[in-house]
Amino acid sequence: MGKTLIVVGLVIAAVGAAIALGLPLGRLPGDFTYRRGSFSFYFPLTTSILVSVVLTIVTWFLGRR
Repeated sequence: MGKTLIVVGLVIAAVGAAIALGLPLGRLPGDFTYRRGSFSFYFPLTTSILVSVVLTIVTWFLGRR
């Protein structure tokens, strides 16, 4: 349990550092924005895929113990 918490903490810290350094998470190519008058719709497709891949890799490494 302790190793898992350390890894999760490091991942959160790495994502926070990347965002603070200017990684455009949430504004990647492939994220769709639709604006029409007072209506706007945002669908972060590429960001969702990237987050899914990263979480899959992290859980795969944690499950290999």
